[in-house]
Amino acid sequence: MPQFWCGIDWSETRHDVAVIDREGVAVAEAQIMETPEGLKELLRLLSGLSTSHRHSRKQVPIAIETGRSLLVAELRKAGLTVIAINPTIVARYRGRVSPAKKRKSDRSDARLLANIIRTDGHLHRALPASSEQAFALTELSRAHRHAVREQQYYVRRLRSQLRVFYPAAVQAWADLPKKILRAEARALLHLAPTPAKAAKLTRRQIADTLTAAGRIRLVNQQADRLYEVFRQRQLHQPPAVEETMGTAMLATLDFLDHADRLVHALDAEATEAFLAHPQAKIYLSFPGVGSVMGSRLLAEIGDDPKRFASPRGLKAYAGVAPLTWSSGGSRSVTHRRVANKFLKGTCHQWAFSSLTRSPGARAHYDRRREVGDRWSAALRNLAGRLLSCLHYCLQNDVLYSEEIAFPPTVVDG
Repeated sequence: MPQFWCGIDWSETRHDVAVIDREGVAVAEAQIMETPEGLKELLRLLSGLSTSHRHSRKQVPIAIETGRSLLVAELRKAGLTVIAINPTIVARYRGRVSPAKKRKSDRSDARLLANIIRTDGHLHRALPASSEQAFALTELSRAHRHAVREQQYYVRRLRSQLRVFYPAAVQAWADLPKKILRAEARALLHLAPTPAKAAKLTRRQIADTLTAAGRIRLVNQQADRLYEVFRQRQLHQPPAVEETMGTAMLATLDFLDHADRLVHALDAEATEAFLAHPQAKIYLSFPGVGSVMGSRLLAEIGDDPKRFASPRGLKAYAGVAPLTWSSGGSRSVTHRRVANKFLKGTCHQWAFSSLTRSPGARAHYDRRREVGDRWSAALRNLAGRLLSCLHYCLQNDVLYSEEIAFPPTVVDG
């Protein structure tokens, strides 16, 4: 059992540090900057807590309200145990010290953080000991996810702008995959940003633009179709207003082009990093898991073999394990809202995509629907089953087997 516990109240400019002993008495306090000198000062403070030759700074657990700062990264490289505690939890612990709702100071919060892990350390988990490769993949995967969201935002914004003054551009690709996100659609909008300019395009101009955008098949047929679409009679804004709207639309189109390039670049980089990881083959063996889905799963789960002792812990972390509320004579079972939101969303997509790629997954989903689960609850249950299988495969370094994951004799309750 540790003899000392450290709490760090993190801020943008300086950090308050407090170390307490087994009695909860503060034995050392300091203020450090997030600099190499500040890090050395903190390490010296932790090393000098005891004169015993058995004492090591690595024996002092450290509680902090963030897990992504430079200070945390350096402390972990130094081999120290770092426990990230959600600020909401810290705020609730303040009520044990004072009934005042707005009582807060950096110094007292540092002591409070240390006391939290002194008294309830068994309830809080240290940051996972995942590899540098896994942490890098986490950053890449989340950056790719954010880029996709930006891309979708600008697609919706572009469509909203076009509907006001250029409905033919919305209709032209409405029945094709990716719609106005298609490279040929964006190229034609750059060439003709207003309906008046689009009506003046020749078939040859349209065909050349489609070819330059990467279209290979049925170029002339598509050029003829778009030529007729742009010449159909449409309602128009006043000429000056239409020209201004076209200029605004081009600005949005530039943002969309940039977001689309980022999505493809990050996708390629995340895929390369994922395929280079030793566990990639296990993830890719599962139904419905490709390079993007696999990289997102590995990025959020990590590769620390001791992080989740059982499938139950992994499912709770992903938000797919049911949560039971019981008080007096009332009892209800609901889904978890407090979870890793990135992993939870990825598991939902994974379960959905597995329905057409795994007969066992489809049968499991159908059975859950038959017993009364709504589609979202049935998908969560299926995601929990898949995560249990993934946990087993990762722990035992084996590939997915449909016969073992969904044996025909098993009847799910």
